Amino acid sequence: MGAATPFAAFVHSESGAVTVDWVVLTAAIVGLGLAVTNTVSDGLEHLSGEIHTQLLRDHVTHGFGD
Repeated sequence: MGAATPFAAFVHSESGAVTVDWVVLTAAIVGLGLAVTNTVSDGLEHLSGEIHTQLLRDHVTHGFGD
């Protein structure tokens, strides 16, 4: 019966419950961040392409007489 006592104490202990909660919460936040990044990246890629095209079209003068 003495060998079951440490195991029973381990099973009934709640000291690791907070760690498990934080791991689950952190995993959820990371997953949400990845989902947002995946959703926003296509729009940002398109917008940056439009900005690049506009910057290539712009004519910059280097003096007052141009």
